[in-house]
Order: sequence, then structure tokens, then C-alpha cells
Amino acid sequence: MGLFGKLFDKKECSICGGEIGLLGNRKLEDGNLCKACAGKLSPWFDDRRHSTVEQIAEQLEYREANREKVAAFTITRTLGENMKVLLDEDAGQFMVTSSSRLAEANPDVISFSDVTGCVLDIEEDRVELMRENAEGEEVSYNPPRYVYEYDFDVTIYVRNPYFDDIQFRLNPSTVSVEERKEGNATTLRIGSAALNFGDKFDPTQDLEYRQYKEMGEEIKAVLLQARQQAREEKAAAEAPKVAVTCPFCGAQTIPTANGRCEYCDGAIGK
Repeated sequence: MGLFGKLFDKKECSICGGEIGLLGNRKLEDGNLCKACAGKLSPWFDDRRHSTVEQIAEQLEYREANREKVAAFTITRTLGENMKVLLDEDAGQFMVTSSSRLAEANPDVISFSDVTGCVLDIEEDRVELMRENAEGEEVSYNPPRYVYEYDFDVTIYVRNPYFDDIQFRLNPSTVSVEERKEGNATTLRIGSAALNFGDKFDPTQDLEYRQYKEMGEEIKAVLLQARQQAREEKAAAEAPKVAVTCPFCGAQTIPTANGRCEYCDGAIGK
């Protein structure tokens, strides 16, 4: 069979056994994956081509079990704007998604204790604004004018068998801030308004810049604090239990999980 014959051969999904269309194949290390099965994988998973059929099957089992966690998830706090960090503080869990249809999107539910770090990265790019002179050539302004473009990216590092981090952008579109030199001062342009702040360019004068920076810092602070609290609670739960004397009945008792005497149910603390 020639090259073109092999190219147009029908392939079968190694997971569901369904027929794969001409442009629908997702290659695995030792097999093929259809578009429908690939769509069920975690959105944070990016190592498909180096995964075996067995590894993909295991992940799909994990993803099906995750549906039950999503169904039981109670949102107690929401952080972010377009891509949101949803918290279930009572269960000690969170998930990241832009979808409002949680059952359909099936976002990975992560425990606070599985967070290993969180960083906010602000990407900056500077573009010089040019003008057209009398000869129709593009030349610099005098003094030069620049537009600074910013993107705000959050990376949450986690312990998970299928991905190590969750990366997402806070701002749906690039934040642009124009800088101009006017006399001896640097001016930041926000629409038709101009803010004069001396000889140093400061993008935090821009409301949109400040909004996304504060949003990213809040996500980072909340997750790291929740992680620390979860780890402290786990350490306390695993610590050896010490018997105390109940002030109500006088018995030597090990306090229950809610801090009560195991004999008379008196409140003695943990």
C-alpha cells in the first residue's frame, strides 16, 4: 500500500473502540485517541503524545470519579473574573474554570493541602508609537512615545498524578498603558486623561493594571493561606492523643474530635 493509502486508512480509538475521522486522531505513544475521549482529559494535562493507552485509560477513570467531587462541591468563595478560582472552604477544595456549567466542564477538584506553590507573573512588552512625517515615512515622536502592554498570568503548583501546575491568564485582553514625555515629566495616558507622576513611569497608576495585579495577589494569598491551614489541621489530627482529666466527671479521657469528654460529653477542648 502506498503512502497515501496509509494516510487515509481508518483508525480506531484505543480507548472507546470508535472509528476516528480523517482529522480526528490524537496520537498516543502506543495507540490512537478520538476527539471525544481526548475532550474528557483534564484541561491542565499536556503530555498526551508521551502517554500510553493504559495511562490515558487510568486518567479517564480519575476524571469520571472527579464528576462526583464536582457534584458535591459547594462554592463558598469566587476569585477572578474570566477564569475563576472557585473555593469550597468547608471541604478544603478548589477548582479553576471559565465555565458556568460545572457538571459539563468537570473541572479538576484539588485539595488545599495539595497546593505546593502559587506565583503571579506580570508580562510586560513595550512598543514605540510612531508618526508619519511630511514625506510619508514613519518616524519617532520627539520625545519618543511608548505603549506598555501587560498580561497577568497565575500558576498554581499542585500535587496531582496527571499535571504539576494550573496556568491561566487573569485578563481576557491585554492591558495597554501609554507613556509620554511632556517637558520634564513622564505622563501616563488613560483614555483622554493624563496623570503626571514625575520622571518615573509607574503602570500602577492605571486602574485596569492595578485591578488585575491585586486580583492575582489575592488568589496567591488565599491559596497559600488555605494550604498552610490544611497542613496544620492535618498535623494536629495526626498528632498523638494525650489523656486529660475531665473537669466535669473527673475521668481520664482523650477528648473527642469536637473537644468533648468521651464519658460524660462535657466540653473540655481539644
